[in-house]
Amino acid sequence: MGETDGTDETGRAGGAGGAPLKGRVALVAGATRGAGRAIAVELGRAGAAVYATGRTTRTARSEMDRPETIEETAELVQAAGGTATAIAADHLDPDQVRAVTERIDAEQGRLDILVNDVWGGDVYTVFGKRLWELSLEQGLRQLRLGVDTHIITSHFALPLINREPGGLVVEMTDGTAEANAEYRSSVGCFYDLAKVSVQRLALAQAEEMRAAGGTAVAVTPGWLRSEMMLDAFGVTEANWRDAVRHQPHFCISESPAYTGRAVAALAADPDRARWAGRTVSSGGMARVYGFTDTDGSRPDAWRYLAEVQWAGRPADCTGYR
Repeated sequence: MGETDGTDETGRAGGAGGAPLKGRVALVAGATRGAGRAIAVELGRAGAAVYATGRTTRTARSEMDRPETIEETAELVQAAGGTATAIAADHLDPDQVRAVTERIDAEQGRLDILVNDVWGGDVYTVFGKRLWELSLEQGLRQLRLGVDTHIITSHFALPLINREPGGLVVEMTDGTAEANAEYRSSVGCFYDLAKVSVQRLALAQAEEMRAAGGTAVAVTPGWLRSEMMLDAFGVTEANWRDAVRHQPHFCISESPAYTGRAVAALAADPDRARWAGRTVSSGGMARVYGFTDTDGSRPDAWRYLAEVQWAGRPADCTGYR
């Protein structure tokens, strides 16, 4: 597909070669796995110096209790031709976050891109339960992990980002503005509130960064084939289509690299301020910037979910990827 659709062998728009983010410095907060890891890799591939933070290291695990580590993420960035520094940090701890930004300032003297991808709340998600049926302690923990972490990180990072015009904050969420305009009862009140709050945080930061020449955007993946999702279906990225036999709508799923390419394309766009305060999707950005997923397709998951799955139609990805 690369020769005919304007993308190179990595699925990025603009052809092979080049480093559009060379000289830029990026902090990907929550880069241990999933979309955060892929975003770190694609920003590094595009030339940015990447700082990858998270709680899980080769010597300690977070409450997610997953094997992926921030050291592995840094190694993947380097394998993609980029430069990366892994820093263990709990983004609920202001002192640890302050130390991260002070280190970046001391080593780089600038910060151009902040990706707030901290989450870790999946372990507290309970499907199909109402507010009063959920654990209050776990629900409030989910909000702390999904919202407070973003606020704390932006609080310390924004003064550094705003030193120079052109700064970008990417707030990672789940769901387009249209999808989240309706209450997502299946995932519960706390999850729903966390993801909507992050969208509002992007709007707030976009407004407050404007005078310094910066912008903030919320980005959502589609149905993400994260490490956790692949494990849940008992498949790998190499044979993920085998899961379609059990969940036909999984045909619309996308690799984490797809979201990584969306964020890298957004960061490299000199006109990215046109997206300020908005919530954009990986599929929507692919149509604008021309990148593809790892299989050469362009899945548009949120349009598919609205028009096919949630509409009760049989699974058929024709015209959606």
